[in-house]
Parts: sequence; C-alpha cells; structure tokens
Amino acid sequence: MKKVFLLFLAVLFLLQTSIAQNITKSEYIEQYKDFAIREMKRMGVPAAITLAQGILETENGNSSLVKKSNNHFGIKCKSTWTSEGVSHDDDAPGECFRKYKHAEDSYRDHSNFLRGSDRYAFLFKLDPADYKGWAYGLRKAGYATNPRYPEILIKNIEQNNLQQYTLLAVKDVPFYNASKYKSDPEEDKAFNELTKSTVNSNDKVVTNNEIENTGLQQFENRIIINGSTAIPAVKGKSLLAIATEHNVNLTKLLEYNDLEKDGLLEKDQFIFLEKKSKEGEKNFYILQQNESLYDVAQKNGIRLRSLYEYNSLKQDEQVYAGTKLNLRPSGSEPVIVKEEIVEAEEKVHAVQSKEGLYAISKKYGVTVMQIKEWNNLPDDNLKVGQQLIISK
Repeated sequence: MKKVFLLFLAVLFLLQTSIAQNITKSEYIEQYKDFAIREMKRMGVPAAITLAQGILETENGNSSLVKKSNNHFGIKCKSTWTSEGVSHDDDAPGECFRKYKHAEDSYRDHSNFLRGSDRYAFLFKLDPADYKGWAYGLRKAGYATNPRYPEILIKNIEQNNLQQYTLLAVKDVPFYNASKYKSDPEEDKAFNELTKSTVNSNDKVVTNNEIENTGLQQFENRIIINGSTAIPAVKGKSLLAIATEHNVNLTKLLEYNDLEKDGLLEKDQFIFLEKKSKEGEKNFYILQQNESLYDVAQKNGIRLRSLYEYNSLKQDEQVYAGTKLNLRPSGSEPVIVKEEIVEAEEKVHAVQSKEGLYAISKKYGVTVMQIKEWNNLPDDNLKVGQQLIISK
C-alpha cells in the first residue's frame, strides 16, 4: 500500500512539473516576437502571420514536436533538407520533420522556405499588412491541410493584437522582385484568385476595397511624425470611426489633433493617435501657398498652441505664404522669406506588369492614398503602361 501511495505521489509530481513547464500564449508571443519582426524586415513575411503560425503549430510553444526539434512551423524534411531531422506523427505516422539547434534558426528557415518557393511567390505581391490575404493564400498554396487554417490564423492575430508587430516592420519590408522567380501560370492564377472576393464564407478573400473600408488600410499607412504615431486620413472620414478603429478615446483623439468637436474631416490630413510633441524636429518651416498654421502643426507633428507661442501669433492673426515659422522656442519674430517657397516636384511613373500601388508608393517614398489623390483613382486597379503622377 505504501509503495502504491509513493508511486501515486511520483506520478502527481511529474504531472505538476509538466504543467508548470507549459508556457502561455502571451509568453510565447513575448519570447518570439522579435524574431518575427526581424524576419519580416529581412524577407518580407508579415510578423503577425509568422507569430500566428508559430502559436498554432507549436500549441503556444508546448507541442512535443517543438520541444524535441525547435521546429516552430511544422516544416518537414523533404528531399532538399540535408541537416538533422526527427520522427513525428502527423498526416502519416513517423514523418520526418526538420530539427534546429535554436528557435531563431527555425524562424529564419521558415522565412527562407516561403520566400524561396515558387508556389508561395505570389504572396509577396500582397500588401504585407494584409494578414487576411496572407492567411488564405497560405492555405491555397498548400501550406496546411486544415480547411479552417486561415480562420485560425486570423483569430490568433486579432485576439492577440499581433498586427502591431507587422506595423513595426512594414516600412522596412524588402521589395518583391519578380525577376527572382520564374513566370508561373499557376502562381498568377493563385494571385488573381486572392484579389477577388468569394461568396463562400469558409474561403473568403478580402479585397483591397474591403481592407480600406475596415480600416486596415489605415494600419498599413501608420507612420511616425516627429516621434508621434499618425495615420493619413481621407476627406469625409469620421473622427469617431478613426478613434474606434485604432482603440483611442475620442476625446483624447480630438485633443491630440487640436480639434474641438467630432465630425467628418473636411480635407485629407494626418490624424495623430497620440499626443504631439511641443517642439519640431527642425528649427523652422516656410509656410507654403494655401497652407494654414493647423496644416503646419499637423505636417510637423507639433502642438498648434506651441506653434502660436513660438511665433508670437494670435489665434486669428493672418499669416502669409513665405513666412518663416519657428518650430522651436525662439525670441525672433516670423520673417518673410518668399524666395524659399518650394513648388512640389512632379514625376510620372509608367505602371509595369504585376505592379501595384503599394510597391509604387514604396519606390517613391509616398503613400498609396497620395497616389490615388493625385491621379483621381477610384480604386486600386491599375493597367500596364498607365501613367501615374508622382509628387513629393
């Protein structure tokens, strides 16, 4: 009886130890998010997608496969793998899975695996912030056999706010270079399917227009101005909608942007999601034609009250184009410097085959929204050879 009791205690101890060693989903994200961000900057795989796949494939880092192989993405050996592998039951018993010395090696191999395979090449033509397109694209390309794979990834991303890690790296994503890949009709077909919405709710692909309507386009264009986070917002956009989409208190949003009341935006402008700085990055700014002091404050990411204060201006005082405005504390009065008014430089870009607005915007350092505005584009559809005005 005593032996049985001791055996029971031993089993109980082992079970408790096993449970104690399990990590939570939050802990997994915190532990591996930097790898995902780094790989997005290196190879272009969205950090949110990478983390969501890691969470799913490893059961939050607790699966038997990851514990014995450091394999976070369920990548099998295949004929191209020459390093060590482990045997694991998956679609069939005793399948060979790649084994890594460190978790970081698995993250790197995951990026290389996707970027270097022709069947996944079409994914890199998608907007890197389009996690829904990536989720459905991975399933279409055969990454997983589970028909609910896309929905599971999307749920992990949205419930755990994984998109924030994509946004941290989106500006540094390398360009998709079609010359690195073969021209593959199947690839083009898959890409075309992804950019069309379908009726089947179990296989729904979100189009560019749907992304913009749900606010995801705003996430794609989230930028830092003078140390503060902002988004470009279009004329007619509701401030309440912006506050809701970005989880910011409406009263705070109005305060951050020197606005007195809620309503629809009267023009395209930057909207800040956090408090602006008191001082600008530059010492001064030359007021351009048709610009207001409010425009200057938003463009340079400083508080409007500070702009008035640094330039000894009253709220209703008229200021003319060519005025030198101090963006930092200074005892000098605004100076008229008309010769420094700069006209916007205009460029023209001819649309290439399979080239989208996002790639063009990255090439010239502007936003998708600006290109659409300058060219009066009703949607994201482009034609090969189409001439686009690009201004900076």
